[in-house]
Amino acid sequence: MKKLLTLIVMMVATIAATAQTPRLLGRNHAMQRVQVSKHYLLLPVQEREDNASIRVLVNNNQVQTLNVKLAVDRVDYYVPLDIRRFNATDVLLDITFHGDRRFTGAMKDFACWKEMKQSDEFDTTNREKYRPLFHHTPVYGWMNDPNGMFYKDGVYHLYYQWNPYGSQGENMTWGHSTSKDLIHWEAQPTAIEADALGSIFSGSCVVDKQNGQVVAFYTSAAASQVQSMAVSKDNGTTFEKYSGNPVLVSTEEDFRDPKAFWNEDIKKWNLILAVGQEMRIYTSDNLKDWTYESSFGKEYGCHDGVWECPDLMKLPVRGTGKQKWMLICNINPGGPFGGSATQYFIGDFDGRRFTCDHKDTRWMDYGKDHYATVTFDNAPEGRKIALAWMSNWQYANQVPTKQFRSANSVPRDLDLFEYNGQTYCGVTPSKELLALRGKVVSKLPEACEVVVDLKGSTEVVLSNTLGEQVVMTYDAAARTFSMDRTRSYASFSEAFPCATTAPVYGDMKQLRLFVDHCSIEAFDADGRMAMTNLVFPQEPYNNIKVKGGKAVIYEIKN
Repeated sequence: MKKLLTLIVMMVATIAATAQTPRLLGRNHAMQRVQVSKHYLLLPVQEREDNASIRVLVNNNQVQTLNVKLAVDRVDYYVPLDIRRFNATDVLLDITFHGDRRFTGAMKDFACWKEMKQSDEFDTTNREKYRPLFHHTPVYGWMNDPNGMFYKDGVYHLYYQWNPYGSQGENMTWGHSTSKDLIHWEAQPTAIEADALGSIFSGSCVVDKQNGQVVAFYTSAAASQVQSMAVSKDNGTTFEKYSGNPVLVSTEEDFRDPKAFWNEDIKKWNLILAVGQEMRIYTSDNLKDWTYESSFGKEYGCHDGVWECPDLMKLPVRGTGKQKWMLICNINPGGPFGGSATQYFIGDFDGRRFTCDHKDTRWMDYGKDHYATVTFDNAPEGRKIALAWMSNWQYANQVPTKQFRSANSVPRDLDLFEYNGQTYCGVTPSKELLALRGKVVSKLPEACEVVVDLKGSTEVVLSNTLGEQVVMTYDAAARTFSMDRTRSYASFSEAFPCATTAPVYGDMKQLRLFVDHCSIEAFDADGRMAMTNLVFPQEPYNNIKVKGGKAVIYEIKN
């Protein structure tokens, strides 16, 4: 991402220390008063430490709460707290540490006190060798589920679960990025922040054409999970939260991730929610008052984890003139190779009840790093364009990056196809990715697209001089495709080494590989197989060997 947040620039200016000593109130409790002289208070972070709870007080009123791994004996990086926005001469930080002082030492000696600084700028220059070249990532901080995606007036809007105060899941807000081509993303200011109802968890946006607005639905997560809404009159740049929040409540513990959409068949709004081990479907005429209609899922699919992040859409069936409905259900854990994954169901939907055509469990992507998949509302040409979070909850907090954590998959267009009397989800790299193709090269770049024409069973090996490699195999007789990353760098997690295998529905003639600094995404060119896996080679893969096929390597234009 070349462009940065509006209030953040490339280089750090002269930094002034806070010049205040902490007031120690107990073994784990302290207060630090900060005289506001710059835009940002730079909080020093040490990854290995436990989160410290920080209450930000202005004139004796709490204006923000956050959890940060404040540095104890060294600084891994800094995160910026915008203190200018409080319009005060000073702020008081009320800090409670949760680490075991037998290991952390005396609180008065913590590094955070002398390393806490102020600055009018924050350096976001990339310092990570694994940051992708052509995938969406946050400028800094942690990111997980894509949220609230929509298209309007030539612009794609992507919101996402974001922690601006560290590189692990915490302090959930909606970050925001925009793009005109689904490839190049521009970071925008934070869209929706936590409030008294709780942290801002996953949800969706709809383009309400009749009222000229964009409406966001999201889960407010505190002691309970409830559903809230917010309205934007400026095309999703800023949102005003609905005064009548929450709009939906439940006695269920897991009650989240609302996906709303306009259903032209019944001339009503639909909303689908993940509730424990099922999906619940609602209708509305006005986006505020919702009527429960039905539930789906208790006798279908995988139930080895919590159901999350649903989506429901009507899709064309290739070459038939027919249409069917598909319900997306993300699950964690329970994926085919451990951890999180995306399953789907094909059937019929009358606007109130979804009925499924099959009893078998079907996965949209057979890699280990494809989760929280949802689609853009109001996409052009009636397309259903999906993005997934490219990670797995088994190790997402441990992958070898610090300045940022996690990327989104390349955009994919969804449709349906038939094979042996059954209907399956088709996943095709979005056509916008063709614009990334640069010149054909003979040596494997760090970021590229590789197109392999297959002549029956084929093996593709990516490797480097350290002996690290990823082996991909198409077995024409078994009609399977596999990817083995057990010899990719993986010391950060025992759950990372794996070999993943996917069914291929029919003969595969061409394989498309999207290789970036930390990921490989493999597609059957006909859209009948998708596999997404992270890789973290200590040296970039610079060699490719193909046995049984012919490869063309395209540089990435960026």
